[in-house]
Amino acid sequence: MSALEKLARISEQDYLAFELTAECRHEYVDGYIYAMAGASERHNRVSMNLGFHLRAAARGGRCGVFLNDMKLSIEQGRTYYYPDVMLVCNPDDNGQLFKEQPCLLAEVLSSGTAAIDRREKLMAYQKIPSLRYYLIVASDRQHVDYYVRDSNGDWQTAILEADEILVVDCDAYHAKLSLADIYEDVVFD
Repeated sequence: MSALEKLARISEQDYLAFELTAECRHEYVDGYIYAMAGASERHNRVSMNLGFHLRAAARGGRCGVFLNDMKLSIEQGRTYYYPDVMLVCNPDDNGQLFKEQPCLLAEVLSSGTAAIDRREKLMAYQKIPSLRYYLIVASDRQHVDYYVRDSNGDWQTAILEADEILVVDCDAYHAKLSLADIYEDVVFD
């Protein structure tokens, strides 16, 4: 029988310093770090398509669109994730290494991340006061689950249908997304 070892926890400051020089990205959850795996071509195309359409609507405005290399800090720095796509419209959220007040987050599913994206991240993201939209996007087929916070602060969920347009409104920012936009040039076997 092998000997049990105590899992090492690190501080938020040590994580941020470590991440500056790490060879791969790591997410940080309550003192523990988790290495991020690489993504498939479909995953990259879907992320890029989302980022492209969101960025096109952001041009000339105050909103920024960030792809998978910008950290999201939540729970007062207890957790850092790398969302696949993040839309930030608050000009006060101007950190160079991480953001804290997104309006929209999107995670593109892979077999290794699907359960985390659907449970852990969904629960964590819905606690972010500024968040209005969370998209969970399949990379193995055309399927998007989306969550929208209504004017009462309640979350509504639906599946993006082929003939539907998802309208993203964050203050003065407006974008439209369809399945055709999200899956443009994505080839399924």
